[in-house]
Amino acid sequence: MQKITRVFTYIVAIVLVLYLATIFIVPPIVDKKFNTSTLSAPYHVAEKAQNLYDSLPFIADLHCDALLWKRNLQNRHDYGHVDIPRMLEARMSLQAFTIVSKTPKNMNFDNNTGETDNITTVYIVEGRPIKSWFSLKERALVQCQQLYSYESESFRVITSSSALEKYINDKKTNKNITAGFLGVEGMQVLEGDIKNVDVMYEAGIRMMAPVHFFDNKLGGSAHGVSKGGLTEFGKAVIKRMEEKQMIVDLAHAAPKLIDDVLAIATRPVLVSHTGVKGTCDNIRNLSDAHLRGIAATGGLVGIALFEPAVCGTDAMATARAIKYTVDLIGIDHVALGSDFDGAYIMHFDVTGLPLIVQALLDLKFTDKEIAKIMGGNTRDFILKNFPQS
Repeated sequence: MQKITRVFTYIVAIVLVLYLATIFIVPPIVDKKFNTSTLSAPYHVAEKAQNLYDSLPFIADLHCDALLWKRNLQNRHDYGHVDIPRMLEARMSLQAFTIVSKTPKNMNFDNNTGETDNITTVYIVEGRPIKSWFSLKERALVQCQQLYSYESESFRVITSSSALEKYINDKKTNKNITAGFLGVEGMQVLEGDIKNVDVMYEAGIRMMAPVHFFDNKLGGSAHGVSKGGLTEFGKAVIKRMEEKQMIVDLAHAAPKLIDDVLAIATRPVLVSHTGVKGTCDNIRNLSDAHLRGIAATGGLVGIALFEPAVCGTDAMATARAIKYTVDLIGIDHVALGSDFDGAYIMHFDVTGLPLIVQALLDLKFTDKEIAKIMGGNTRDFILKNFPQS
């Protein structure tokens, strides 16, 4: 019996050592594989574009999935797209950190179900808390805690308009500071319980998208099976979000779901990361009618930085989508929504944002218009629509 116990102990020890080795070795390999860029740093633009970029009062981006990966964002990395040192180098004022909780295996743009899940394996390999391995709610809460763990003299988490106002004032005398806020990509994290809207709010989340790559209890994804609208549960969740002054994000929503949200919304909505059918006609991108509908709420449209969204692999492809959107709904409703660290090939990492300024100048945008697109509109939207305190 003693011998059997000893052998069992050795086996457990070996398994534990192998698991710990996996936690340290595998996650960076996976991160490097999935979060790449068409162009590598350092990036160069004309002097006029760089000077304009350096003068911008507020630079912001509406979508980044960096919290999914086991990358210490306090440290600089030579892979992936975002970390705090690179945000500081890029003069980034505010980055939305959006939470991915579940994606289907063999993920595609057209027809996914929620029966399978890639993220369980990711969480196990990354050594996340066991309670989050099989709970989508806990996965979200773990990522919230992760962002808060980075708070320091050089990084803040913004949860209110008053906090953003204070940050903006402090940044006037302290350039070595940047900030982020929390969002959710797919409200399967609610696990079917409307009370979890309040749980997510208390965890610091201020923006949530009803769906991601598959249909859920709120309604249909553009990439799901039903392509349906809001369910009764979905309508109740939207109402509760508005009561809490949380932002509804329509990224990845089926057209019918967008219609349904626009029909009941009493507050501005946004799309955190998208392209537009006018320059890149596919199932994930917004129609002219939906662009107008979002603008009519006082909302924002964040234009992405990857090929499937803008039908191109460079800054000019994104700039063309921006121009189309501005021409259709006006300069006050357009923002950046990169999808950094979203397991796509980005045009560049966060330090490449001056390339967008260069492309916008080439398309004859004015300095004032560029300042709005690069972050002014996002700043004003959050100051107006986040909870006061």
